Amino acid sequence: MEPGSDDFLPPPECPVFEPSWAEFRDPLGYIAKIRPIAEKSGICKIRPPADWQPPFAVEVDNFRFTPRIQRLNELEAQTRVKLNYLDQIAKFWEIQGSSLKIPNVERRILDLYSLSKQCNTRPFDNEEKDKEYKPHSIPLRQSVQPSKFNSYGRRAKRLQPDPEPTEEDIEKNPELKKLQIYGAGPKMMGLGLMAKDKTLRKKGECPPTVVVKEELVGDVKVESTSPKTFLESKEELSHSPEPCTKMTMRLRRNHSNAQFIESYVCRMCSRGDEDDKLLLCDGCDDNYHIFCLLPPLPEIPKGVWRCPKCVMAECKRPPEAFGFEQATREYTLQSFGEMADSFKADYFNMPVHMVPTELVEKEFWRLVNSIEEDVTVEYGADIHSKEFGSGFPVSDSKRHLTPEEEEYATSGWNLNVMPVLEQSVLCHINADISGMKVPWLYVGMVFSAFCWHIEDHWSYSINYLHWGEPKTWYGVPSLAAEHLEEVMKKLTPELFDSQPDLLHQLVTLMNPNTLMSHGVPVVRTNQCAGEFVITFPRAYHSGFNQGYNFAEAVNFCTADWLPAGRQCIEHYRRLRRYCVFSHEELICKMAACPEKLDLNLAAAVHKEMFIMVQEERRLRKALLEKGITEAEREAFELLPDDERQCIKCKTTCFLSALACYDCPDGLVCLSHINDLCKCSSSRQYLRYRYTLDELPAMLHKLKVRAESFDTWANKVRVALEVEDGRKRSLEELRALESEARERRFPNSELLQRLKNCLSEAEACVSRALGLVSGQEAGVAGLQMTLAELRAFLDQMNNLPCAMHQIGDVKGILEQVEAYQAEAREALASLPSSPGLLQSLLERGRQLGVEVPEAQQLQRQVEQARWLDEVKRTLAPSARRGTLAVMRGLLVAGASVAPSPAVDKARAELQELLTIAERWEEKAHLCLEARQKHPPATLEAIIREAENIPVHLPNIQALKEALAKARAWIADVDEIQNGDHYPCLDDLEGLVAVGRDLPVGLEELRQLEMQVLTAHSWREKASKTFLKKNSCYTLLEVLCPCADAGSDSTKRSRWMEKELGLYKSDTELLGLSAQDLRDPGSVIVAFKEGEQKEKEGILQLRRTNSAKPSPLASSTTASATSVCVCGQVPAGAGALQCDLCQDWFHGRCVSVPRLLSSPRPSPTSSPLLAWWEWDTKFLCPLCMRSRRPRLETILALLVALQRLPVRLPEGEALQCLTERAISWQGRARQALATEDVTALLGRLAELRQRLQAEPRPEEPPTYPSAPASDPLSEGSGKDMLKAQGLLENGDGVTSPEKVAPEEGSDLELLSSLLPQLTGPALELPETTRAPLEELMMEGDLLEVTLDENHSIWQLLQAGQPPDLERIRTLLELEKAERHGSRARGRALERRRRRKVDRGGEGDDPSREELEPKRVRSSGPEAEEAQEEEELEEETGGEAPPAPLPTTDSPSPQENQNGLEPALGASSDPSAPFSTLTSRLHLPCPQQPPQQQL
Repeated sequence: MEPGSDDFLPPPECPVFEPSWAEFRDPLGYIAKIRPIAEKSGICKIRPPADWQPPFAVEVDNFRFTPRIQRLNELEAQTRVKLNYLDQIAKFWEIQGSSLKIPNVERRILDLYSLSKQCNTRPFDNEEKDKEYKPHSIPLRQSVQPSKFNSYGRRAKRLQPDPEPTEEDIEKNPELKKLQIYGAGPKMMGLGLMAKDKTLRKKGECPPTVVVKEELVGDVKVESTSPKTFLESKEELSHSPEPCTKMTMRLRRNHSNAQFIESYVCRMCSRGDEDDKLLLCDGCDDNYHIFCLLPPLPEIPKGVWRCPKCVMAECKRPPEAFGFEQATREYTLQSFGEMADSFKADYFNMPVHMVPTELVEKEFWRLVNSIEEDVTVEYGADIHSKEFGSGFPVSDSKRHLTPEEEEYATSGWNLNVMPVLEQSVLCHINADISGMKVPWLYVGMVFSAFCWHIEDHWSYSINYLHWGEPKTWYGVPSLAAEHLEEVMKKLTPELFDSQPDLLHQLVTLMNPNTLMSHGVPVVRTNQCAGEFVITFPRAYHSGFNQGYNFAEAVNFCTADWLPAGRQCIEHYRRLRRYCVFSHEELICKMAACPEKLDLNLAAAVHKEMFIMVQEERRLRKALLEKGITEAEREAFELLPDDERQCIKCKTTCFLSALACYDCPDGLVCLSHINDLCKCSSSRQYLRYRYTLDELPAMLHKLKVRAESFDTWANKVRVALEVEDGRKRSLEELRALESEARERRFPNSELLQRLKNCLSEAEACVSRALGLVSGQEAGVAGLQMTLAELRAFLDQMNNLPCAMHQIGDVKGILEQVEAYQAEAREALASLPSSPGLLQSLLERGRQLGVEVPEAQQLQRQVEQARWLDEVKRTLAPSARRGTLAVMRGLLVAGASVAPSPAVDKARAELQELLTIAERWEEKAHLCLEARQKHPPATLEAIIREAENIPVHLPNIQALKEALAKARAWIADVDEIQNGDHYPCLDDLEGLVAVGRDLPVGLEELRQLEMQVLTAHSWREKASKTFLKKNSCYTLLEVLCPCADAGSDSTKRSRWMEKELGLYKSDTELLGLSAQDLRDPGSVIVAFKEGEQKEKEGILQLRRTNSAKPSPLASSTTASATSVCVCGQVPAGAGALQCDLCQDWFHGRCVSVPRLLSSPRPSPTSSPLLAWWEWDTKFLCPLCMRSRRPRLETILALLVALQRLPVRLPEGEALQCLTERAISWQGRARQALATEDVTALLGRLAELRQRLQAEPRPEEPPTYPSAPASDPLSEGSGKDMLKAQGLLENGDGVTSPEKVAPEEGSDLELLSSLLPQLTGPALELPETTRAPLEELMMEGDLLEVTLDENHSIWQLLQAGQPPDLERIRTLLELEKAERHGSRARGRALERRRRRKVDRGGEGDDPSREELEPKRVRSSGPEAEEAQEEEELEEETGGEAPPAPLPTTDSPSPQENQNGLEPALGASSDPSAPFSTLTSRLHLPCPQQPPQQQL
């Protein structure tokens, strides 16, 4: 196919091999195995096992390299020839100051080279080409610096269109004006047309001029002095742009020269007339008439002008050797990868990983074959791993390797290890040859290529792709190497004329389709990451990279390479190419130490050295015939390579060389003895490394090494075949095997037979020794049958090895045969005694050999043993066996040889087992059934099962369950008949035990009902007392707080209760679990706890009173209050507890509502009766429960009396109730005293006065209070507004009602604060102190009493109003109302959306707002809610006597003192029976008998 075709046809694929792990362990052995197949293709690919994945060892951060620049269309040979041809044409035009413009034909650039070939004209052929070139050497592979005369930009510029001539140009040039040439392409010669654009010409170049025909060159007389070069002339004339006239020529010449006059003649006509028409060449100073030129010039041209001879000389200058230019930028792996990926993605306009490899391959060859497209890529090739580090782990002292890295560092497939393997030839070269013994690294990008080449010295090469995109390879087998060279020389002779070793420069490609069309076999492959590609000796290969990748390559040589290496040296000699190493030196070095060589390698070296010695004898004989007799020994291996290279063929000499005493700077190999110098033969002498006598001696050593295997093989063959009739001993065979190992003989079939024979003999000896030693010790050793023993003896006799253990084995065989006869006699005389049979069995075991008669003896003994075991198991006096024992006997009986006695025993066992399993199943059903059976039924089952002589586990479990049931019934009878009602814990334990028993118990149902009733009462009590999500238990709330004296302890215990890490109050009271069962202990502990609680709260009040107030601007005391949130309360919004006197954040605790208490009639003025405002605040540490009213507690006590169960909470509730009633009596006595009654009367008068004067213009004057400022004029209107707001009788209205005047009541209260004065009463200290003590004790009670509220109002009236607290409460209430309104609006929007969707349902806003109102109204509202819930659960049962309501008493009710609510004795020391009498129930001392 034509190389310019767009359709590239991929060559066939090369062989691909996938070795197993066993094959992969020997790299060179596996390569030798696949060589017959792979060598036919030149290259092959190897995929390692999947789990062979070496780590990438390059230090990525420190890896920096400078790549080569590759212009793709200059790589291909035929394309480069065309480009060179165009360069010559372009150079012709550039010399004359113009640029080349190639015309387009059918939208494609005209192929001028092909056109010239068709026309059979070669205008720039050079008959005197410079044949000198620099031969190839290893450094030249790295890079070739481009010549400063060679401009790659010229090729790009010539494809650009020339600017059209301007009008100024046309006016200045009359010929141009006449012809009016505007078209593209080369301008007509002689027009002197010069472009205006200076960038299209080199600096200093002048307009073009005429060119003479080539035939005229020979007629012109050339001066002896060589003309100046183009560069020199350009520099000289760059300063003389004026026309080259006669005057300027005179100025340039030396007038003192005698020959100056003669030079004023035309070189064409040899006349000197018409000197104004003479032109001076700026290159050679020759003269020409302008009319003598062809074609003639109309006038003297301006600027630089050269004669036809100079133009021809410059155009015929041979092109410089082509090479790759080094890039100017240094890359890291990351920066190069970013550049490469960006280039590929932009070029193909798709992600790099999505570009098909077939598309990249076709595009690559299209670009390579194109002279129009100039695509440039960069390739980091031939990077030395010694300097930059290998991609494989390397064992050196630079860094420590992990075990995994160590494994790969020593692997034969590591490219640092493979060249120096034992079977490799290169391991005998001491120098580190870069690129051959030391790997090179390759960092590629898309289109970066490696050109057609073979490896140095025609060696093998192996390439491993560490990572990245694939690398595409093309290969040609070695048989077609010369064919490929011939095809390339035939198609591109111009390149090989100037560079004969062009293919060694790695700079030339040729399209594989072109080669295949000329009969060259080519294969291809795509090498992916983690795959190897191997090239074979003299196999041409090339390729390119599909994208960004990282590869590593190295050379290696095996024994089969040696003939190819010798042929390569001859090839290099013909090409005059430098050698990388001396082939003769390598052969001699291996021959010097033959014992270190592999056997195959020794044979190959012997063959090569034999040829080398014969050639050396012939050459030295020719030297003698020439008359050279002088000689001296020379250690060539100690000389540098450049000092022992033949000056003719560049071969590195080792065995011998010819030198001259008079010319010491050079030497030649013996193949070029006539090319050394012209000196006499007597002055020349031979420099040799070995004499002709030493070489055969080395050859003989190699022969002995190579033939030693044959001698050894004959010995082994005689020993194994016993050809001489004598069996060898084990020691002799081991000696032969050791010899093979020491001499490193190959692993042949004969060696394997020897190893197998030794292994078999050693196994026989070991087996025989074990058999004999076991028999002598009387212990059964290795068991073998009689037939096996006979076969074992035959095996030992057949081995080609003498073993003295054969006699011992024969003796054992004789003993076994005697035992066999004795056993047959015993079996024939059955029934024999069991003792005799057992003794015979023991003797047979000691023999270590299984005799057939011994098995019959064993069966007889087993029958007797089994029958005896059955009799013992079923004997009446024996212990009952389990079902497992019975089943085991049946299983063992199945393996016993059958007999009548055995069959009968097995039938009896089977029947007994069936019956036992049936009863066991029945017991299992009783234990697992949901419907439990009564004890009587279980007793009947147990009695029936007792008659079976087998141990039944389920029957035994049923018996134990029945015993537990009887014990449980006894416990129930005992606890029901005790002195007191049973405790709930005891009943719960009995219920739990009774439920687990598999027995139907009638008493269990009654106990469950009692426990259920007790739990129901406890739940009702918990709902009554406990707050929502309370951290306290019911018992803790009912018991006094014994440790109330310590603020830190109390607070820490409250925090622990929140976290669940606390001890109950019952434990703090010193009550154990047993004490809770004794009512007397509970009452005594409760009384003691009351006293501790009272003392503790007094201490706590003193401590907290000493703390600084958070409302103060600054505090200096060390002890400060801490809120429940853990922060120190400070500034506005802090509240002080009226019981413990500690401070808290108002937003962190529940606070009272100022308007939540009941109001008097609408005509009164309650807003100014500030002592009736609900400003009392108790912290959550002091108010632990909801504090229900006493009436609710009495209802719980009534329900408690009906329970036949004792609960600790019930007894604690009785104690609390007794304590509350006692305090109520004392409070009523205090309120009934004369002083207090008088104070109450005054307070009632004040209230009546406020009621009689609903619109006072001045604030009331309190009798015992100092005069206050008159009220503002707007106070009456404010009170009327407040009365209107309070007509509903509730401090909180629904959001719908307060919508028109949201927050007006709170704003009114805020405006009235400055008008509040006090105290309203003058309370004497003798009256205040008892009331405050009563108030404190009442606050400790977890019960709500009306007397507590009355005392609080009286104490409030006796002191000035607490304006700071009132302001704080107002602010908190405003914030709460704002949040409630926001929630209400959100609920309203939800309700409206639901209505819009068509849903029906109750308004959720009321349901949502009501809990908020109740929750925010303080403990009284919560208590009312819980009382309603309790009343619903108890079925609406009311207390036995009418009791006061929750609200505070009205002024009319309290004006003469508060009457006692219960009307009973107010003696605080009334006994507990007083409480029981109020409940209208007797106090039981003995519980009634329970009928269970």
